[in-house]
Amino acid sequence: MSREAGCLYDGYSRRIHYLRLSVIDRCNLRCRYCRPEEGGELCRARPVLTFEEILEFVEVAVGLGIDKVRVTGGEPLFRRDIVKLVAMIAQVAGIRDLALTTNGSLLAEHARPLKEAGLHRVNVSLDSVDPARYREITRVGRVEDVLAGIAAAREAGLSPVKINCVVRESPDEPDAMRVAAFARREGLEVRFIREMDLATGRFWQVIGGDGGRCSQCSRLRLTCQGELFPCLFSDLKFDIRELGSEEAIRRAVAAKPESGRTSRNHSFDSVGG
Repeated sequence: MSREAGCLYDGYSRRIHYLRLSVIDRCNLRCRYCRPEEGGELCRARPVLTFEEILEFVEVAVGLGIDKVRVTGGEPLFRRDIVKLVAMIAQVAGIRDLALTTNGSLLAEHARPLKEAGLHRVNVSLDSVDPARYREITRVGRVEDVLAGIAAAREAGLSPVKINCVVRESPDEPDAMRVAAFARREGLEVRFIREMDLATGRFWQVIGGDGGRCSQCSRLRLTCQGELFPCLFSDLKFDIRELGSEEAIRRAVAAKPESGRTSRNHSFDSVGG
């Protein structure tokens, strides 16, 4: 529901102004906590949103009060012509914060073009700085590519560069401690995210970030197929192709639950975490 012009408030007086925008449900890594070793490819019931559909939705969302947009995936840099899409979004007047979350493996070649397109900052997933451990966690990844991507992002002026590190229980785990030491040396911010489970409703507050704080949640999530989720841990969704962008947004805001429960109808791959 809307309390005042240009602002969106849900039924719990939370101002909703943050859009997480998944642009692809594919990824070039197979992280153990996210995807199976083989198979698991999503079978799309319909095509992903076009750039024009994404832009139209963002324009409507910003007109209603969204001022923070994060591009996610899957792996967003895996989407063809992602720099063009970022440039289109960056031209929407009213966005004060335009960010992107990436696994970093393709960031070295994209960092400067993304900055020139209007991207403000990036979050890079980094669960270990040890090459062997990183390969074990991602099954196919090279930590050297991620480190090169982080360096390229800093050189391009994407700021701040934040590190997302997934942990089983706490930041005191060996891999997490090494990532923290790397972040300190490089002057980077780091956020520790405990492994979550949508189906059982297992989630925690992000250490060093705002995620997981239901009482302060300001987010909507749009999948690459046009389903708008008011909450990551809920099966509630609203189809922007069927309802239109504005109606879907208003319904999603009105239906936003007080806190997350469980979800069995989507995955981190498709909704962007």
